[in-house]
This record gives sequence, C-alpha cells and structure tokens, in this order.
Amino acid sequence: MLKIHSEPPKPRLQYQGIPVLALGFRPFFSLAGITAVVLLLFWLGIWSGGIAAPDYYGGIVWHSHEMLFGYAGAVIAGFLLTAVRNWTGAEVPTGRALGLLALLWLAGRLAPLFSGILPTSLVAAIDIAFLPAVAVALIPPLWQGRQRINRIFVPLLLAMGVANLLVHLQPLSMADLASRGIDMMLYLVLFLITIIAGRVVPFFTQAVIPGYQVSSRPWVEALVTVSLGLLVLLQPFGLPEQATGLVALVVAIAQALRIQLWHDRQVWGIPILWVLYSGYLWLVAGFLLLGLSGFGLLPANLAKHALTIGAIGILTLGMMARVALGHTGRPIDPPRLMLPAFVLLNLAALVRVFAPLLWPGQYALWVHLSGSLWILVFALFCALYLPMLSRPRIDGKAG
Repeated sequence: MLKIHSEPPKPRLQYQGIPVLALGFRPFFSLAGITAVVLLLFWLGIWSGGIAAPDYYGGIVWHSHEMLFGYAGAVIAGFLLTAVRNWTGAEVPTGRALGLLALLWLAGRLAPLFSGILPTSLVAAIDIAFLPAVAVALIPPLWQGRQRINRIFVPLLLAMGVANLLVHLQPLSMADLASRGIDMMLYLVLFLITIIAGRVVPFFTQAVIPGYQVSSRPWVEALVTVSLGLLVLLQPFGLPEQATGLVALVVAIAQALRIQLWHDRQVWGIPILWVLYSGYLWLVAGFLLLGLSGFGLLPANLAKHALTIGAIGILTLGMMARVALGHTGRPIDPPRLMLPAFVLLNLAALVRVFAPLLWPGQYALWVHLSGSLWILVFALFCALYLPMLSRPRIDGKAG
C-alpha cells in the first residue's frame, strides 16, 4: 500500500483565534459527530414514513449521499487538515480559512433542503465544491513537503468530487448515475481509509505495546492498492455485478493478509487499539460479503452496511477518539464511556448486517435497532468530545 511519511516540523505561528478553528480536526470532528446523530434521526423518520424525503435527492440517495459525502467527508477533511501538518511540517488552514471550509461543508448539507427555492444547478455547485476546496487547501503544505507520496490525497479528493458530480447529474436531469457515484465514493473512502490505516494503526500499536514490531510485505501492500484501485475504476462504467464481486473478493483476501501481519493479541486489551482492529476486520468482512453479493449469494445492501456501519463507522469513530485526545494534549486513554460506545457500534453493525439474514421477517426492527444504537454511540461521542474540541489544549500548546 502507498506509504505516507512525516517530516521534521517547521516553525509555527501561535494561533490566537477561537479554539474550535485552531486546527482542522476541531470543527470537522464536531460536525461529523453532530451529523452522525442528526442524519440517522432523520433517516429513521424517512424510512418509517413519518418524514418526507428531500425532493432533491430522494430518500435512499439522500441517506447514502449524506453519510458518505456529509459524515465521512467531514471526518476525512478534519483528519487530513490536521495530519498533513504533522506529515509535512508546513502550516495548514486555520482560523478564518478553516471556518470558510466548514461553512462550505455545512452549505452542502443545507442547500438540497431548499431546492424548491434555489436553482438546482446552484445546489449542485455548492455541494460539489467542498472536496475540491479541501484538495486545493492541502496543495501548498503538501507541495512544500519533500515526500511526494503524501500528495496522493489531492487526486483522491478530486476523484471524490467527480463521484459527487455523478450523483448530482441525476437531480440535474442530465444522467441517471447517482448509484454509480455513491458506489464510487464508498470505495474511494475505503481506499483513503486503507492508506491512512497503513500508517496510523501500526504506529498507534507500536506506541502503546512495548516491543511491538511492524510487519509488512510489499506484495501484500501492492495487492491491496491495485485491487482497491480497480474496484474504484470499475464503478462509473456499469459493468456486471460479478466483476465487482470478483475484485471485492481479492480485496478481502489482501486486507485479511495485511491485518494478520499487523496483529498482536495484546491489542484486544486496549480499547483505543481494539476499536481500530475491529473496524479493520469489518473491512475484511464487508469486502467478503460484497464479493458474495456480486454472485447473488446475499443482498448487496447488507454487504454495503458492513462496509459503512462496520468499517467506515468504527474506524472513523476510533480515529476521531484517538486523534482528538492527542491533539488536545490529553493522555491517549479514551473516556470510560467510550468503551461501551465502541462495543455498541460493533453491535449496531452486527444487527444491521446479520440479523436480517437470520430473521428477515423482523427487518424493520433490525433497521430501527441498528440505527438507534448508532445514534446513541455518536450522542456519547458528542457529549464526551465536543467540550474537548471547543476548548484550548490543556497543555497550552497550539492546535
């Protein structure tokens, strides 16, 4: 897999503004946590028929779009706008520039709700602009850094912008490509998460477990990169589902080999580590189920929920929980209530993916139970972390 590298820090100016705009993780992790709660509350209302779906997207497209481009997009922006400073030693947007990026993200969430008032083209332009804007904001620090491989995130963010365009072509009545855009974004998010996990999961493990040695195999990393890249490239072309299924099985095998090389049994006694490893196991399981669904052996939506609730949900929650502690000057031990939150999110994924296979007659119950668990988990995250994210570092440092 592509390796991202850090460089020695360069001199930094002390940020003097409001704490929530001191560094990218603060506003975007806050928005991601709030959004995770609000979006699922609305989705359960829409799914039950009690709330009308936004006219601009329609029900299922709105849900899929907002969880990927809204929630996941916020986590990605917050992580990269923080991590790039560590990787390159160069300054990233803070203060007013960071606030404008956050407002652009928020405008993308709200504009479709006013599609009866705003021109459809304006709604699309507002939402599509966010991910390319983050890419543009990251170009100066990434190009100041000497490690060129770190620049991979710019084309990845621009590709996500293309996926978003495919979704918006449908409400613009230009092409019926929303589902392909959603799938392309799903695999791009998983591709980006896989790259980041390749650095942070072994790094975090090495930082916590004495004597831990990172193990990797170049051919495994290459197989992960090529197979995931191929999965992304297949999506715009509407090829047979068997093609996606076959590639997904290769991805599952490659990811399983990768995590086996990292694994140390001691991680299961350390919450801030096991949440990341459990999320990565969902990544393996999700691609395995996606491969099986490509050959008609189980519903594709269950496989995709393994990848979204399981892999994306758990990995992003674990990453936000870890990054927010470190970058606010706190010890890397999550609040005690985060431990049941990590367990409950895994349970939410299990309920959403496997309960409908075992008891299909209770499908509505499983959707509501899984969604309620998700809401509870991220409500806990907000209660515990929003105060940290909105206040200065406890050690008095910048960031």
